Amino acid sequence: IEVDAASRTKVDETRELLDNVQYMPSKGRYKVYLIDEVHMFSNHSFNALLKTLEEPPPHVKFLLATTDPQKLPVTIRSRCLQFNLKRIPQQMIESYLDELMSRESVEREPQAIAPIARAAEGSMRDALSLLDQAIAFGGGTLRAEEVATMLGTIEQRQLIEIVQALIQKDGVALLQQVELLAEKAVDFSAVLVELIAQLHQMALIQMVPGIAEERGIDAEWSVLSEQLSPEDLQLFYQIALTGRKDLPMAATLRSGLEMVLLRMLAFQPVTGQAAAVAPVAQRQPKQQPPQRTAAPPTAVTPQAVAAAAPTSASMPTSASISNSSADGGSDSWEQMIPALGLGGLAKQVAQNCLLKQREGLKVVLEIAEKSGSLLNARSEKQIRDALSSHLGGEVNLTFVVANSAQLDTPAARAEQRADDARSEAVNVIQQDADFQSLVSTFDGSVVEGSIEPVTKPN
Repeated sequence: IEVDAASRTKVDETRELLDNVQYMPSKGRYKVYLIDEVHMFSNHSFNALLKTLEEPPPHVKFLLATTDPQKLPVTIRSRCLQFNLKRIPQQMIESYLDELMSRESVEREPQAIAPIARAAEGSMRDALSLLDQAIAFGGGTLRAEEVATMLGTIEQRQLIEIVQALIQKDGVALLQQVELLAEKAVDFSAVLVELIAQLHQMALIQMVPGIAEERGIDAEWSVLSEQLSPEDLQLFYQIALTGRKDLPMAATLRSGLEMVLLRMLAFQPVTGQAAAVAPVAQRQPKQQPPQRTAAPPTAVTPQAVAAAAPTSASMPTSASISNSSADGGSDSWEQMIPALGLGGLAKQVAQNCLLKQREGLKVVLEIAEKSGSLLNARSEKQIRDALSSHLGGEVNLTFVVANSAQLDTPAARAEQRADDARSEAVNVIQQDADFQSLVSTFDGSVVEGSIEPVTKPN
């Protein structure tokens, strides 16, 4: 005896049903009650059913079917054995629907069956209901385009063209496909879900040999999988997942989908080797300086070093630092700091130091007395590691505190350049005729320290 709980929610109807439980079956040994969508019962109906479930007659069996067992009262669930029915595989649903339409002589397109089986989510009953709707929607036939319209999804052909445009880096074609989707009033969030599902299938094809034949995946997806590198595919999948999460926050669902597709064009995966080499490449000089002839160390004066520094348009390598005494080497140290890739306190410490001496991998840095409080074990280690990486060996680093209160450090030079730029800006303003006219007309005065250069000095 099948009972639809959704249409019999009143307690009186439940009591009427239970009044007949006491009677023996006219055929067979048992009287079986199948109550479908039992979670739709009202609380009073559950209370009426509870007494019968506690002491059921020996000739009665109850089967309670529900898609949401958590909605059943605990008193009901505690008196039942719960069996979680497995979802029917999509391939099995497709095979059954195809066989059914063959028996009924329904004209169909093979690619129209998969979306229905996928939308059923493992339920054969839902699949049959959707199939009936799709046939009625198509006027007695089953067409892929009409099924996609009915379900509010994207048809496979258009999804393939979107992936082809991604592979070919064709932004114009992508936006044209989005425009076609908009004309069909497709749910853009559903499009993104479909794209994620197909990218997953492509990843399976790449990594699991024979999976396409086993799962009946269209051969075109296998061809597309060969045209896309695994790195690009994984990047596209991750961008699509993130885009699905961000889609509700976009100005419109369409613009959100467009941005997800454009990100796939804009970003390219970087291999570990390339990522490791990139910072070093940025530190290397764009143009190698001319080689100098060997000369005694005493022949290179501080003035010569200072004069040569501005002519170099690139960062110095480790060879730029003299292997002997580094007196007067403030220029080289100042140019070397950006190449070390330091940040935070370690960079501030380095900018307040001078390269006092270097012999091989032994480096002595002199720090200004007023900046000595900045130095700690962590920043010292960061500077040592950066120098070791830059010079190609383990560096023995020593810090000494200068006796003088002021050193010509990179930080001091930067501060001096900033002061000079501010002074020049003040002079320019004060000599401006319009400014002088304003001051004279309104009997004004300049607020000290309020004038800043338009561009900050390097």
